[in-house]
Formats: sequence, structure tokens, C-alpha cells
Amino acid sequence: MLKRNHLLLMIILFMFGLVLAACSADEPDGEKGDGKATETTEEEKAASDGPKDGGTITGAMHTAPAGMFNPIFYEEAYEANILDFTHEGLTSQNESLEFIPKLAKSWETNEDQTEITFQLEEGVKWHDGEEFTADDVVFTYKAISDPDYVSAGGVRTNYVEPLLGYEEYASGETDEFVGVVADSDYQVTFKFEEPNIMPLYYTSFPIIPEHVFKDIPVAEIPEAAESLDAGKVIGTGPFKFTEMIEREQYILERHEDYWQGKPHLDKLVWKIVQQSVMTGLLEKGEIDFIALPGGIDPADFDMVNEYENVTMIEQPDFGYQILGFKHNHRTAEDVENGVINPDNWVPNEKIADPKVRQAIAWAIDRQGLIGEGHGQGLLHGHGELINSPIAVQFWAYDENAGMNYSYDPEKAMEMLDELGYVDVDGDGYREDPDGNEWVLNMEYPTGNQLREKSAPIIADNLDKVGIKVDLRQPKEMSVYVEGLTNDNSDWDLYLIGWNLGSGDPDPLGLWGIKDAYNFSRWNNPESDELLYDAVKAPNAFEQDYRVEKYREWQDLYSEDLPALILYAQNSIWAYNDRLQGVEVLPYTMYKDAHTWWVND
Repeated sequence: MLKRNHLLLMIILFMFGLVLAACSADEPDGEKGDGKATETTEEEKAASDGPKDGGTITGAMHTAPAGMFNPIFYEEAYEANILDFTHEGLTSQNESLEFIPKLAKSWETNEDQTEITFQLEEGVKWHDGEEFTADDVVFTYKAISDPDYVSAGGVRTNYVEPLLGYEEYASGETDEFVGVVADSDYQVTFKFEEPNIMPLYYTSFPIIPEHVFKDIPVAEIPEAAESLDAGKVIGTGPFKFTEMIEREQYILERHEDYWQGKPHLDKLVWKIVQQSVMTGLLEKGEIDFIALPGGIDPADFDMVNEYENVTMIEQPDFGYQILGFKHNHRTAEDVENGVINPDNWVPNEKIADPKVRQAIAWAIDRQGLIGEGHGQGLLHGHGELINSPIAVQFWAYDENAGMNYSYDPEKAMEMLDELGYVDVDGDGYREDPDGNEWVLNMEYPTGNQLREKSAPIIADNLDKVGIKVDLRQPKEMSVYVEGLTNDNSDWDLYLIGWNLGSGDPDPLGLWGIKDAYNFSRWNNPESDELLYDAVKAPNAFEQDYRVEKYREWQDLYSEDLPALILYAQNSIWAYNDRLQGVEVLPYTMYKDAHTWWVND
């Protein structure tokens, strides 16, 4: 972590997979140097006295959560900011991205890697006082495997697809769920259809309580108060979600019976704040931290770095921003039924040719978005170009794989001319090869200032090569995600960012054909073959084999272009010095929040 003028740059790491009103002392009279020395001494004295119980911290988000507070159904990082403090999985990860115990205290795999058995922590209490057991683990995975899960809006099937009997259970062929078995109250075994190369990843999903949801059909869980309402959401985490003023603030109170020890803080409050005013509130002490998603605007980095009461963290992000291409759209019937069936998809003829998508990529000044230093670009140099949808921290990322679409508008225009996209009527914009008007509809969400600023720049880049873009008015994130999910039939281009899991570089879950998050509706069987080969035993037990498969896949992705990777922004987080006990991981600063305390 870095303090004021010292940046922590995280080294490349090994291994994938997934998201707070304070008082600050006035400066004493006299010279600034004397005042700072006195303030620092007081801080050091408070810290040396050790953790204190009590107090409230406030964090800021620029976009309100859509409102789903159930781990098996949530979709976006703003909801994850609540769930990260309320729910837990069997395992967690350390600074080296190794899996470590959480709700499970130990585990053992069988010889052929088809089973993994966990010994669970005893005495863990849910927020309502009920005891956590192996039955809760079974229930969670059974719910995600339920025949009604996907049609109800669930998108986490990648965690259950490798389990023994998943296909039979999910299709309704059998009522017996055999993939996860409770051997006793505190022992649970996961069984896989085939030897599994990353069982700790698949078994790391946050657990929900059986006693809360057992009488609610899975199809109705997303509408249940237990998934939506503060005071009804039950987890095992260090804080309970107790109150909210929707789209304004979300209040979490400490879980007195938390199994790792009562949290020091009384409350943790999330406030929804415009990104443009966050840093000023941080300096004044009206908010205590700014982290995921988005963090500090790179344009404000130097300013915030001068704040005397603030600690800053900068490290490579586990994610990226994309310009997505809608290859296909789902039918209205499939959307209504919650079905993802590639056989029914309707091709988007406007950008069906991969060479058209490549021309668009050449036309966009990605480096201009990033900049190379202070005062340049939207990121002011706090990010990097990447050409693959795999985080740079992973061993599978290959900077030499795929095409580096550098800014080359001349090449873009030459390609479009050769494809027959030329200006027929002299209005400055290209028609399609049949002479019809060619307009690309582009959508993007509000909330993230960098993304909002990127949209008109990208539209202008395309305008300069003769591509007419209908840049729509930005939508609030919850409305935007609904449009993406439902495949509104006139969307051609879209902007979104992905925060990746840190457990494994496997891109399935985002880019598999039937993945709900495959918003481009990319239908490339060769891609799926490579992705599934890369995780299939026995070959995939050898990392070199996986490296080669992912290199081939990155080349294919770059050529077929379901999306253009715009950039990987650095994570820039900051917190007020009154907040103590923060330990930063490569993918989050929300580690062990029960040990956080304030030195008021």
C-alpha cells in the first residue's frame, strides 16, 4: 500500500475466477510544519493505543446498487459493495492469490481430483442467530443448479456446471442433486463430473442460508424481501445490512456474534455521491474511503495525493473497459422466457462482418483515452493498453497474442472502402454495400465519469472515418444492464467495464456462448472449444497446456472481436487516516473489515 507520495505497484501475480460521517481535526494555529507534526504525533499516539470499539465509517459509490442483495442473483459491483461485508464463502484468497480458509477451516481432495471435502468452522452464526452448517452449502449450490435458476435471472452457472449430475438436475430429468453432499453438520463434499483442475475456485461462492430460503421457490427468490430489503438480508459476514434510503445511502451494522470476533466499528455506511465531488468530501472527512468500483478519478490523482489526511493505493486493476459489439440479438420470446438459446439468435447484419469490427477497432484512439502522463488523456497515464480479456496479473495473459489495434484511421478507411462501405450520397457518412443508410447505435451508462467521457470521444473517432453513430443518451446503470441483458434489438455498440474474479484466468462466465454475461451474444464454437479444453483434465493439470490454449483463444478473440478492449485502468483507492486496520489485497481493500477501527 502507499502512503501519500509513495505508490504501491503490485507485481504480476499467479492465479482467477469477483466488490464510508467522519470528523477531521482542524490544523492548530501557527506554522503548517508545526501543525502537521502535532497532528502526526496525535495519530501515532491513537494508533499505538490499539484498536478501539465504536464509531462509524462512510464510503462513497458514484452509482446506486440496482437493489439485488442476494449473492446468487446479484449482477453488478455496486450490489457487491454491500455483499462483500455481509456474506462469505468457504474460502478466501491472500495477497499471493492463494486460496485460504474462510467458512471452511480445511479441505482435502481425493486422488483423482473428482471430489473435495471441506471441514467447516463450528459455531458460525447467521445474522439472525441461526447456526451455519453444511446444509447451507448444499442449498446454495442446489439453488444455482435449479431448473428455474437461469430463467429467474441467475448468471452464476459457471460455478455449478462441472458438478456431478448438474445437467440432469438443471434440465429437470431428476429431482436428486448429487453434486454437493452434506456428510455431517460440519463436513461437506463437492463431487465433479470429471477430474477438476481448480476445485477451490468452483467451491468459493458465497453461501446463503437454507432456513431463510428453503420455502421460497428458486423462481421467486429474486422478488423475495429476503433478497431485496434491508433488515431481511441474512449472511454470516461481519456486518448486517439493516437500513437503506434507496439511491441515497445504505447502512450496515456490526454483527455482534461474528465468528471471527465482534467487529470494532458500530456501523459502515455507503453514500451515493457524484464522482465529481467525492474527493472534496474525502478531504473534509465527510467520507472515509473511495474504492470499488471506479475509485479516484485519475484526473484527481495528484490533488488527492497532496491531502495530508488521506492514504492512497494504486495497483493494476483486475478488470478492463470494453467497447462491445452486438453480434446477435435474442428473440423477444427467449427474453420473456429467460432463455439463452444460440439457435434462436438473430444476427446483427450491420456489424456481422469481422472485418467491419476490425476497421472500427483501428479507428479508435485507445492510447489517446489513456494518455501517457500528467494532463494527458482521460486516465492521465494511470492505466495501460491490453489486447485480451484476461487480467494482466494472470499467468495466462499474453501481451503478444492477438492484434494490437493501434490508432490507424487511414487503415480503417481503407478497409471499409474495400468492403464496400462508401459515401454514396456525399453527406460525409458511409452507406452499407447495398447503398442503404448505415448508422450504428451506441449505448452507455451513467455513473463512471471516465466511461461517460469516453463515449463521445469514441463516437467522434468513428465520425472521422465516415461512420455515423447515434450516440444515445446515457442510462442509469440498472436500466442500462436490463437493456443489455434483454438484448434490445437496435443496440449495435455498448460500453461496459468488467471487474474480474481473482481465482483463475478462465474467461468462461463472460465469453462462453451461453454465458449470461456474454452480452455481445458472441456465437463462436471454436472459442468455446478452446475455453473448455483449457480447463479439461487431464491435460489442463499442466499449466503450459493451458497457456497455449489461452494464447490460441486470445488470438481468436482479437480476430473475431466480440468487443474491443479499450484499456485496463489502474485501481486508485483512498481512505481517511482516521480509518485504521486496512490491509490491501491485489483485488480489494475490504479485507477483514471486522478488524477496522477509527482513531477519533
